[in-house]
Formats: sequence, structure tokens, C-alpha cells
Amino acid sequence: MTALGTTPATTATAPAAPHAAVRAWRGLRSSRTALVGLAVVAVHILVALLAPLLTSYDPIANDASHALLGPSREHWAGTDQYGRDVLTRVLYGGRYALGVSVAATLITVALGTVVGCAAALRAGWFDDVLGRVLDAILSVPSILALLVIVTALGTGPAVIVLAIAVVYVPQVVRVVRGAALAVVPMDYVTAARARGESTWAILRREVLPNITDVVCVEFAMRASWVVLLISSLSFLGFGADPPTPDWGLMVAENRTAITVVPMASLAPIIALATLVVGLNLAADGLSKAWGVDRIREGS
Repeated sequence: MTALGTTPATTATAPAAPHAAVRAWRGLRSSRTALVGLAVVAVHILVALLAPLLTSYDPIANDASHALLGPSREHWAGTDQYGRDVLTRVLYGGRYALGVSVAATLITVALGTVVGCAAALRAGWFDDVLGRVLDAILSVPSILALLVIVTALGTGPAVIVLAIAVVYVPQVVRVVRGAALAVVPMDYVTAARARGESTWAILRREVLPNITDVVCVEFAMRASWVVLLISSLSFLGFGADPPTPDWGLMVAENRTAITVVPMASLAPIIALATLVVGLNLAADGLSKAWGVDRIREGS
């Protein structure tokens, strides 16, 4: 009890929990691996955007008089069999690789996230049927499914994005569903259902904000695979059409002259390797910083 005429002591209150974005940033700062990976990816994005300012050469114009030249002051990485500056094509090739890869990964992860969350929320027959459909799709080798789709519909960025979505959406659905299943039993989801909120509202307000870290890590990981897949398709002749500056296509075009102008093949390989390594480092660092490993392993 407090004496008359005295002021009661103020009760201490617990500090508010930091916002999810603040927690994510704190975890990110503690992971050097993630920071290094994101820095490498940022450099690739910056170089791709500034490509017209970094070189004065045309990436697709042929010049037979300058074909198969070695590195020099005019052509730092030499020229290819068509007389095109190799470094210029590598710089512009980042635009194609990043543009198509980001578009394909965004669509893939977005569709997989919505379907995975819906499966976790609805459960019952919908989850069972979806699981059997995913098993059927995943039983087909990825490269075979890609080649069938590209052969049937033709080449081009839109077809490649569609093919990648068909191949990778089932895998994203499984990962996101596993993460969402850990959130669905929570009290706030039960309360939202008791209030009569729709499945979409619960997904958007209750489930998705609590699995954002899983989705971000999944995006980074899938992006590295998509970059490799797009370059592989171009190398096999099912991706970018000549004379598009694409890293996989550059390796395919110049592999026969690798003993004459090795940089014509090595330069795009180095660019592709550094981008994939950067994305992998970012995905690995983010998963450790945000504690996603346990969720992914249990999915």
C-alpha cells in the first residue's frame, strides 16, 4: 500500500519487441557471408545498369576486320570470331542474365508462396491433391521438362520464364508449405479464423509476415539456380538467340576458338561464376542470420 499524499511508483514496462525488418537487419549485419554475397550481387547489378557508360562498343555489331584479337588497350578482353568486343558483351550479358533470372525467380517464388500458404491453411483434400500433383511434376527431371517446354513453345525470354516456373514452383511450394505449417497453429491465426476472416486475408496479414525470412532465402537460392539454368539453356541452343549478348551463348559461340582467344570463353564463365557465388553466399548467410536452416531442413 502507498501512503496518503504520496505518488505511487511507476510500474516498469517491458520494451516493445523490435520490428521484423529491424530484427532482419540486425541478423544481416552479423553475417559477413551474407554481406559479401549481397555486395557481389550489387556490383553485378550496378555494372549491368551502367554498361552503356562503361564501354563505347556495340555488343552485337560484327566487324570481321577485328576478329579473334587478343587482349589489348582497345579491347581489354579481346574480340570474338565476329569481331565483337568480348568485355562489352560480358557487361551487356549481365543485363540479360539478371533481367530474365529476376523475372523468372519473382514469378516462381510468388506463385509458390501463395500456393504453399494456401495448402497449409486449407489442408484437407486440397493439400492431399496438391501433394500428389507436386509429386507427379517433381518425378520428371528438370532439364527434360525444360527442353520439352522450350522445344514445343520456342525460345525467348517469356518462354524461358514460363518453363522455369513450371519446373521450380513445386519445389518452392513444398518449402513454403513447411514453413507455413509451423505458423498455422498459432493463436493469432486461430483468432483470425474465429473472426471470420477469409483465407486470403489470413495469408496476407498473419502467415506471410511470419515466413518472410524463409521466402527471402528461397528467392536468393532459387535465383542462383535460375541463372545457371538460363545460361545452360543458351549454351545448348535453347535460350537466347544470336546475337543477343548472353553468357551461355558466348561460351557456346567461342568454345571452338578457346585456344586462340581464351578470354572470349573465360570472361563470360568468370562473370557467371561470380554472380552464382554471390547469390549462394547471400542465401547461405541470410539463412544463418535469420535462423531459417531449421525450418528448411524440416520441410
